[in-house]
Amino acid sequence: MIRAMILFASPLLLAGCQQNNAISSEAKAAATGAVKASAANPVVVELYQSQGCSSCPPANSALNAQADRADVIALNFSVTYWDKLGWKDIFGDPKYTQRQYAYANAFRAGGVYTPQMVLNGRDAIVGNQPGELSRAIAAAPPVGGGPAIAAANGKVTIGAGPGRADIWLIRYDKRIQNVAIKSGENNGRTLPHKNIVRQLVNLGSWGGSAASYALPSSPSTHYNSVILVQRPGLGPIIAARRI
Repeated sequence: MIRAMILFASPLLLAGCQQNNAISSEAKAAATGAVKASAANPVVVELYQSQGCSSCPPANSALNAQADRADVIALNFSVTYWDKLGWKDIFGDPKYTQRQYAYANAFRAGGVYTPQMVLNGRDAIVGNQPGELSRAIAAAPPVGGGPAIAAANGKVTIGAGPGRADIWLIRYDKRIQNVAIKSGENNGRTLPHKNIVRQLVNLGSWGGSAASYALPSSPSTHYNSVILVQRPGLGPIIAARRI
């Protein structure tokens, strides 16, 4: 059973989930003849889950299976609103919860749910059924059409391009983290996590002209870093790069 935050329980929530559980017709159309996903033009997958959610482990496993692909940027966000179920997610951060709520607003959904996977900031699926994520990645047009991203000397430079965007820095831990759950819905299970997000920073706004942004120091040498160039209001991701 999918865990849903029913703060705004109504048919609108169900409609929002149904609308976003598959790649949209617009994305499917864009995928026709699209550039094949690569390290330069990846598919970005954001998983929103909680260690306190009994329906999340299969989605975790699905993300783990894709985490090492060069053409996929897989990011595992631990939300906090299920901490009340008896187990506090050790990787949870209110910033990640706020980001998922912002997606719910962008998708015009009635609330949030776990697990949820957002692809390229455009579409969402649940992601806990066998083969669901693999099919969604294959159908999703890769990120492209945005400005160039370069990093050197403690700064990231975003090249020139059309429109406006927010510049996000995400740092994540690629190591597998096996977490023994001692209470709540997953009590007694040991859950493996990979690509766990440990830092989320909005570096600033980009207005179409080339611009540079200072990178904050990383909390750990074990963390990898990704830059996302994303339309305002958590719109589509138009450029993404590991740095």
